[in-house]
Amino acid sequence: MRPDGGELKGKRALVMGIGTRQGGLGVTRYLLEAGADVTVTDLRDASSLAGTLRELDGQPVRFVLGEHRREDFEQADLVVRNPGVPHDSPWLRIARDAGASIEMEMTLFFRACPAPIIGITGTKGKTTTSTLCAAILANLRDDTVLAGNMGRSALACLPQIAADTPVVIELSSWQLEGLGEHRLSPHIAVFTNLSPDHLNRYASMDDYLEAKLNIARYQQPDDWFVVNNDDATVWGARAAGAGQVVPFSLHDDAYDGAYLIDDRLIWRWNGQEREIARRSDLLLAGAHNVANALAASAAALLAGANAEQAHAALRSTGGVPDRQELVAEIDGVAFVNDTTATTPAAVVAALERFSDRPIVLIAGGSDKGVPLGDLAERIAAAAESVVLLDGAVTGELQRQLDAAGAARVYGPFGSMDAAIDESVRQAKPGAVVLLSPGCASFGMFRDEFHRGQAFRDKVNQIQQHAGRGHP
Repeated sequence: MRPDGGELKGKRALVMGIGTRQGGLGVTRYLLEAGADVTVTDLRDASSLAGTLRELDGQPVRFVLGEHRREDFEQADLVVRNPGVPHDSPWLRIARDAGASIEMEMTLFFRACPAPIIGITGTKGKTTTSTLCAAILANLRDDTVLAGNMGRSALACLPQIAADTPVVIELSSWQLEGLGEHRLSPHIAVFTNLSPDHLNRYASMDDYLEAKLNIARYQQPDDWFVVNNDDATVWGARAAGAGQVVPFSLHDDAYDGAYLIDDRLIWRWNGQEREIARRSDLLLAGAHNVANALAASAAALLAGANAEQAHAALRSTGGVPDRQELVAEIDGVAFVNDTTATTPAAVVAALERFSDRPIVLIAGGSDKGVPLGDLAERIAAAAESVVLLDGAVTGELQRQLDAAGAARVYGPFGSMDAAIDESVRQAKPGAVVLLSPGCASFGMFRDEFHRGQAFRDKVNQIQQHAGRGHP
């Protein structure tokens, strides 16, 4: 039996934006397996998509690359849009007017998945929380699935999911737009926090919040909504759906939920308390990671794990690539890749995390519509030097840094190699060279992960030269 029950067999399916990560590839393979007639259209050309296209070599897929064609949208029975495509795209309007259904990978997955889903969202912390939650549940079931907004296709995981398989899905606001359109929410929803982000796509913070709240909006009374009680906006929206609210907080409260009490992470349920872990047990440093661990534990325990399984996972699960990732320590200087810090709040968290060392910050990039004045003040107070990457909003960041009194600002530089070379010149033993850009990556890089890989590649090159005795 096909995963969609045969409903897609013979349908004309148009994949809009296959991209360079796994989601679009997973969608295309899923549609082919379901018997659909598949066309892929992407504004990027074949050379930009070479890696993805190689994965589909020999498959019965029609490609329309470097453009979109009106007739493809008019003739489609369904269009599966990449999360980066705005829901109000004129191309999607053409498809809707012609009677096509508009899907995303997550809408297909949510309907096909035979197991209850844990969905995790937030401006920051969602990848780490998802990873920790899956690590806890893996101690319960070794077939636990972790996928979603981290470059891992959820649809590709369907063959390994049974009715009782734990399934943890990281969800971006863009993915949640599609779930909201189809009135879908996960069985256990987690909302980590909210701060300004993607304001080049959303008209206001209220619009951004509305997209995020689709994670809980269509829950039923037997579902659960794990909510940050330390974030006033998130906590204030806890009644978005019918799910039962479970708080987590760095401060004790009278409710059932997950809390930090002194240095202990506690799970309180039906009036009974269990210690999950000591703060010192966590491999991940920083108050924000304590909050992530509490949220992950709450979701996993609601899904059937116990405190001992949570303790074991929190003691053994380290950092996630591209998020405050220590790449190397060379001649007393730590090189940390925090490329996914594309918002001011994420940069502030990184500055606080490394506040015990002199910081050489690499920042700048393209615009997300987020005000940069407060961030510049925090950077000026916390970083000894700032090295700027070229980008559409870097000039504005530089002006704000000047206004905030940042004395040592260098660049902007047109390559990661040049930015790191300057950072090395500024860093003394004991310092941290911290890539935490506070901006999107487009322009110099394909995406933030390409930017992070460029950082790793250059640092590894420096390390190799240092190992051979080169300057």
